[in-house]
Amino acid sequence: MDLSTLHNEPGARHAAKRRGRGHASGLGKTAGRGNKGQFSRKGHKHKDSFEGGQMPLIRRLPKRGFKNPARCPFFGVNVGTLQDKFPAGSEVTPCALADAGLADGCRVKILGTGDISVALTVKANAFSASAKAKIEAAGGKCEII
Repeated sequence: MDLSTLHNEPGARHAAKRRGRGHASGLGKTAGRGNKGQFSRKGHKHKDSFEGGQMPLIRRLPKRGFKNPARCPFFGVNVGTLQDKFPAGSEVTPCALADAGLADGCRVKILGTGDISVALTVKANAFSASAKAKIEAAGGKCEII
């Protein structure tokens, strides 16, 4: 079996409806748009969020507090994943974590889940107490950026 022998099941593909091609097509005259109104006119753009003129849902819901648009949250990385991705004696920085696919290059916090047995120099924005203890017990160093 190869790609050239694959075929669709009967009825899986339908021809596109040819609108406005006369009465016999079943979609002649108004071409399925109904009579008059904004939806029958050409060029009408229908927004998904439009609710027919009633107050939209996003404006009906109550809003509280303040959402900081410039917020850059911490990205958590577990100690156990550091041992799998980095060899002993290497320096772990947020850029190195991003290259390894463990963080997104923003602020990084090292968390204490998992075990570590290799000595690493870890530079991050924050450390949990258990992560710092595990890294230092393995002979590594923790540096806050």
